[in-house]
Amino acid sequence: MRKRKVDEKMNKVALVTGSSRGVGKATAIALAHLGYDIVVNYARSKKAAMETAEEIEKIGRKALLVRANIGDVEKIKAMFATIDQEFGRLDVLINNAASGVLRPIMEIEETHWNWTMNINGKGVLFCAQEAAKLMEKTGGGKIVSLSSLGSIRYLENYTNVGVSKAAVESLTRYLAVELAPKNIVVNAVSGGAIDTDALKHFPNREELLEDARKHTPAGRMVEIDDIVKTILFLVSDDAWMIRGQTIIVDGGRSILV
Repeated sequence: MRKRKVDEKMNKVALVTGSSRGVGKATAIALAHLGYDIVVNYARSKKAAMETAEEIEKIGRKALLVRANIGDVEKIKAMFATIDQEFGRLDVLINNAASGVLRPIMEIEETHWNWTMNINGKGVLFCAQEAAKLMEKTGGGKIVSLSSLGSIRYLENYTNVGVSKAAVESLTRYLAVELAPKNIVVNAVSGGAIDTDALKHFPNREELLEDARKHTPAGRMVEIDDIVKTILFLVSDDAWMIRGQTIIVDGGRSILV
């Protein structure tokens, strides 16, 4: 496959994994408003991903739809080969795709563990590796991964996901150091409970939402826009000296017992 020569005047390109809905979709659209062409990644929800792509194109930006299970390294490599062929560059990677089996510790099976860790942990590492290769072509880039408060505090039935998100935060630190010589800035964002489709899979969803409503010092729950604005800050040049950090966006909820 012949490589496209990188044109510095081309529009910048951002990949948002899991961008068919929720935070991923909102982030993809926000980046499009900033002038980025967007790679819309999805695993199952093609219709929803197409709707995201349509909104991006209405803004006047290009949208490349790529189906890839982020837990599969070969699918990751194929996705980045497609990005290279289509755009010849990548400037921003948002590791948003996530999954996980919600079970008490004594009910966790090996398949549950492997599924969760592959998508949430391994996927971040190998997406970052492939992204770095493309980012080097234009002198650098930005990587932001999504975490959650379950990485640092106990949440019921959340062992699989919480441990995988702790891996994301640790990977963020290691990637930040080793990719710094390539002018690649790496950080993470950890959000409090948000009323999205993903939360519908939690058996204790209503309890989590009620806790967030009553016990968030800021006086309200975290909203998708709060996370998106933080991501946009981290991919901006204003955040150049922030490296390897996990920014907690929870209205102060994690400060309380």
